[in-house]
Amino acid sequence: MELAAHSVHGLSDRQQPTAHACLIGKKFRPENRSLFLPRISRRLLGETQMKLTVRADVPKADSSNESMNGSFALDYLERMKQGTMCDQLDEHSVLQVAELDVKALISAASEVRDRGPYHHIISFSPKVFIPLTRACRDSCTYCTFALAPTKDQKIYMSVDEVLDIARKGVAVGCTEALFTLGDKPELLYPKAKEELATLGHPSTISYVAEVARIVLEQTGLLPHLNVGVMSRPETALLRRVSVSQGLMLETISRRLLKPGRPHYQCPDKVPAARLATIRAAGIEKVPFTSGLLIGIGESRKERIQSLLELHKLHKEYGHIQELIIQNFCAKKGTPMEHAAEPSLEELQWTIAMARLIFGPSMNIQAPPNLTPRESTNKGDEWIALIQAGINDWGGISPVTKDWVNPEAPWPHLSYLAEITEKAGKVLVPRLAIYPHFVQNSSKWLDSCITSAVLKNSNSLGFARGEAWSPGISTSSDSFKELCYSRKSHFISNSDPINSTSLLSSNEYPSSEAAICVGITGKISITRDSACTEVTAHSRGDISFLLDRAMAGDTLLEEEIVQLFSCMGEEFEQICRAADQLRTTVNGNKGGIHPEFTGETYLNILCCVKSAVPDVHVHAFSPLEVWQGAKTLGLSIYDYLLELRKAGLGSIPGTAAEILDDRIRDVLCPDKLTTQEWLEVMQTAHSIGLKSTSTIMFGHLDSPHHWAKHLLHLRSLQRETGGFTEFVPLPFIHMEAPLFLKGKARRGPTRRECLLMHAIARLVLHPYITNIQASWVKMGPSGAQALLFAGCNDMGGTLMNESITRAAGASHGEELPPLQMEALIRSIGRDPEQRTTLYSAASPEQVKKSFAAGPLQILKYMPTTG
Repeated sequence: MELAAHSVHGLSDRQQPTAHACLIGKKFRPENRSLFLPRISRRLLGETQMKLTVRADVPKADSSNESMNGSFALDYLERMKQGTMCDQLDEHSVLQVAELDVKALISAASEVRDRGPYHHIISFSPKVFIPLTRACRDSCTYCTFALAPTKDQKIYMSVDEVLDIARKGVAVGCTEALFTLGDKPELLYPKAKEELATLGHPSTISYVAEVARIVLEQTGLLPHLNVGVMSRPETALLRRVSVSQGLMLETISRRLLKPGRPHYQCPDKVPAARLATIRAAGIEKVPFTSGLLIGIGESRKERIQSLLELHKLHKEYGHIQELIIQNFCAKKGTPMEHAAEPSLEELQWTIAMARLIFGPSMNIQAPPNLTPRESTNKGDEWIALIQAGINDWGGISPVTKDWVNPEAPWPHLSYLAEITEKAGKVLVPRLAIYPHFVQNSSKWLDSCITSAVLKNSNSLGFARGEAWSPGISTSSDSFKELCYSRKSHFISNSDPINSTSLLSSNEYPSSEAAICVGITGKISITRDSACTEVTAHSRGDISFLLDRAMAGDTLLEEEIVQLFSCMGEEFEQICRAADQLRTTVNGNKGGIHPEFTGETYLNILCCVKSAVPDVHVHAFSPLEVWQGAKTLGLSIYDYLLELRKAGLGSIPGTAAEILDDRIRDVLCPDKLTTQEWLEVMQTAHSIGLKSTSTIMFGHLDSPHHWAKHLLHLRSLQRETGGFTEFVPLPFIHMEAPLFLKGKARRGPTRRECLLMHAIARLVLHPYITNIQASWVKMGPSGAQALLFAGCNDMGGTLMNESITRAAGASHGEELPPLQMEALIRSIGRDPEQRTTLYSAASPEQVKKSFAAGPLQILKYMPTTG
């Protein structure tokens, strides 16, 4: 197949056929006139045997030259596939690659996509579509969205109308508010200008800024703004009220601006103006969406040129978060209603070239409601797009229709998830801003927007997908279903959504619809209490990693990170493997009191041991040990010896938080560095003091930080053998200063909690054999569920524990032995009391524990003077 950038003899530039008709050997016949744009002369319509010729700028080569060019193209394709050409792409070479067989391009593009960080995921954004105004000063010949204002109809939606849509979206779990509107109608229609003045705004963009801010503040939906061509100041204005912005480049072709062409008399479709807006977004550090509209008369060569222009801008600013490759769909009542639509192969070719040019890190989207239908097997077209290199389906709404393509209803998520699984991927919800930009929010988001994004995101930067946070009471079933059940619930919709004109009656006929997005990668749609669910695909490499872990081998950091991103059946595999490993194994916490010294801690020990000589004292975090040694002018080693002589039995591994100094500098700048914490632990172990080990996760961190933390612990345990257990501590966000300042997430998700305990079992095996579930953080039922994910310990009864309650959790303080045993027995396990150092408790101690009286509230009165 020749690159479709040809000219037809006898046709003026204005009359050239659409790109997808331009194939070598394709004959122009009267019955094929729909392949051509309007206004082709009658003389030409009568020439039934006319053939399209090779474009003039590429001389026809002899067979030897063709062989040489083909060899060069294959070599260049291989280099593009390996990522060695991303920074030095040249148009001539890319055009030669583009002439290779489309199957080869698709195969290469799929390989490139699968080198990306989340190659097993195909994402989508649960959204509402807000058409703030449909008036537009442009008149594209393929568009039905733009409407000229009528006498009695308002041009702009009111704030209340917008909020009504947004709140319906929140009720069913949407996270994105997509604002799409006509371009600068006030410059064409006096009525629009008058209406804006009534609303108190000089321009449409000014009104967009106000409405987006209100939606964000009152509903929490994250605005994504498609408002047309903008100046740099306008881009900066909207950055303060949105998480991302967008403008389709559509095409670089200026031919389409000529009379009779799709963009004639459309000032905002001038390629230079659109590129200037995309550049302004880069300068202002705005996460940006752009892309191509294919099949409107552009050639394949012009598509390549368009992609290279976007690549050039992205290379300079790094701000393009996704490319949309959208196929033209002919709409009734438009001048192009009889124009040919691009084929599925043409769409695949364009997606593949976009993937090869932009590499594995770019998010490439193709709207699933617009996919050309060419197969009798429903869903094959979507699989073809995944094979071509996409990793995103775009926004899908259970509340509003696609106002730009109202004839094309959104697909059901259950069915889309099923087809995505057949292609070997898992469907996962995302935000209106992609994970890379979430993880680098300090650069890409206005400070007033960051808080809303973090509240809605998980550790990977995708949508959180649930209302639960650590410290919130829940049933154990809601956790266990993540391990073993085929149902995964997100947010149920208790309030009926009344049918409105915004509901797509074709795809969401019920007045009560709810998206249930499983954070395990299982997707279900609930409608009138009927539920269908889809599970995720399992990759063989996870089984390999589990085999290594089960054998006690050493998992590497990137392999651990890969485990943390697992979903669906892989998630279940990890939990089961951790549980199998579980079956093979049988103090004082807080910050620093400003007036405490090393002598204070020694005195505490003396008082306790004199009162209860036989008690095991488990006390003093590494931070307290460090501070105590410093105030007495002693080394860590010497001070720990003094503490041991005074009766210290072991130390808690708290104050570890995350053993990564970049996180610690923000999370706990007044605590120890990673190396200082490890030094205290290593020294304590060296003199025979055992310790616990902990991690506090779910705030600023990511799986990369968790992997490093686990590897630090594994390395030290190999050396010393001094850790008795590992205790993951989920971040309780409610009263945490960092969260209240808008700088932290709402703790880990349920999936992340289960994975942390399960993967810890795998990574730390066989060095740390006890993995503890913190009922204080997770609640009794949550901790109970963790016993299915590799945990073999429920921790202590913790009389008078108040730290977690003070942080805003609904549980804590005490879980008496009788309740603890009942909780364990209820899942078929046998409880056993232990000592601090994991030997069996004596019968006398067990008897005493059950005879203890009710909890007495302690009132701490600090001494003065």
